[in-house]
Amino acid sequence: MNQPHYLSRKQASAHLAERGLPVAVATLAKLAVVGGGPEFHKFGRFPRYTPEALDAWAATKLSGPRRSTSDPGGLIAMPPGTSRMPSFGKHQED
Repeated sequence: MNQPHYLSRKQASAHLAERGLPVAVATLAKLAVVGGGPEFHKFGRFPRYTPEALDAWAATKLSGPRRSTSDPGGLIAMPPGTSRMPSFGKHQED
């Protein structure tokens, strides 16, 4: 049976950096509080990450290939009449 390998937050940051995906230790800590970060386990009060969970999370953060900064890079097409911009309320014409 293959036992999972657990990484500390510092090791998790290094793991991602070795793959060309730098994420600061402080960023991982913040994401553990607010959500949106990689899956982790607790060992007492210490967070532990698996390399597989880090790699899976990083893959969700990468865009598709692009040829320019204006290239949508594999973004999902929006239905006609919708906007990617947040709506802050509708203005009514008088």
